[in-house]
Amino acid sequence: MEKIFAFDFDGTLTKRDSLIQFIIFAKGWKEFALGVLRHMPMLIMMKIGLYHNGRAKRVFFSHFFAGMKEDKFNELCQKFAETNKAILRKHGMEKVKEELAAGNKVIIVSASIDNWVIPFFSECQQEGLYILGTKVAVENERLTGRFSTRNCYGAEKVRRIKELFPDKKTYHLTAFGDSRGDIEMLDYADEGHYKPFRNR
Repeated sequence: MEKIFAFDFDGTLTKRDSLIQFIIFAKGWKEFALGVLRHMPMLIMMKIGLYHNGRAKRVFFSHFFAGMKEDKFNELCQKFAETNKAILRKHGMEKVKEELAAGNKVIIVSASIDNWVIPFFSECQQEGLYILGTKVAVENERLTGRFSTRNCYGAEKVRRIKELFPDKKTYHLTAFGDSRGDIEMLDYADEGHYKPFRNR
């Protein structure tokens, strides 16, 4: 039976939330802080479950990046990955590389924007590696501030895995996650690991 390994990115393979780190990298601390203050009521409501997670993320992302040229955004994403390797959990990345080297399939399933997630895996063996993230919408070569896919969070993670590998009877799925956004994926997997790679 084929073996497939699904990894959440933020918190599981990283030590910090990459969205926050990317905004600070791209816009600086001052602009980030002003954005947080402007959207504080929405962020509080999201934390207590009164505002949809995906909608809040879109509004927050749009505040910083709507109207940015796509090529500039991609350049920032590449530089962010190149200069922020320290946010990666060493043993988590070792596990990714180990399974790829063994010929198994590895899926990175992340609510983060795949434009900056993908460059973090440039050194990994590409065959058998799949990255499923939230995709940005682009019109006339500029970011609209919206997403072209659903936020890859919660049940959407399972839907995306099923879309890629529909016949569950043909493979054994091992999943790694660290938050409520990973619960459905961990439940769907044959073997789930919560908050791994932290005590080694």
